[in-house]
Amino acid sequence: MTEYGYARVSTKGQELADQINQLQNAGISDDCIFSEKFTGTTTDRPQFAKLTQLVKSGDVITVTKLDRLARNTREALNVIDPLMNQGVKINVLNIGMLENSTVGKLVKTILLAVAEMERDMIVDRTQEGKRYAKLHRSDYHEGRPKRAITPHYQAAYEYLLTHSYKQTASAFDISISTLQRIRKQVEQNNIA
Repeated sequence: MTEYGYARVSTKGQELADQINQLQNAGISDDCIFSEKFTGTTTDRPQFAKLTQLVKSGDVITVTKLDRLARNTREALNVIDPLMNQGVKINVLNIGMLENSTVGKLVKTILLAVAEMERDMIVDRTQEGKRYAKLHRSDYHEGRPKRAITPHYQAAYEYLLTHSYKQTASAFDISISTLQRIRKQVEQNNIA
């Protein structure tokens, strides 16, 4: 049995030192700690992928918090399930050991219920906010506000009339999808 540690921060400005210290204090050797600065919005992370390929049945992966595995509990469970089914234990320092046992499955099920509740509460709050805005703001409009056609965007549109999207995007430092939206908006509103 080998105990591994995994530390992750989301942005380059954040530091890994605190998490690594906590993992070291939990008894994990430096050569068994995998760390990276990578967003939690994807589970396709190089160091994490290397770790999951390395672990085998009976091994333990320790993290300081569950959100180090993914940005939310539901995604974390999607990561945890295959590992637990492989016989790997997950030690979350602020929760405890998650393993493929009766208690481990119970904790996992509770976490899944909490994840679903979190998602439902976010949806409820969003819908309530929309209802409130519709009642109290006469100018309320759901969705992305219309882009203001600035002189820069107007010039990009005019350049686009005689050049390709790729050339215009490069010349004006605007993405092609933004150029497509600008063109559609200008032509719908006859701003040109």
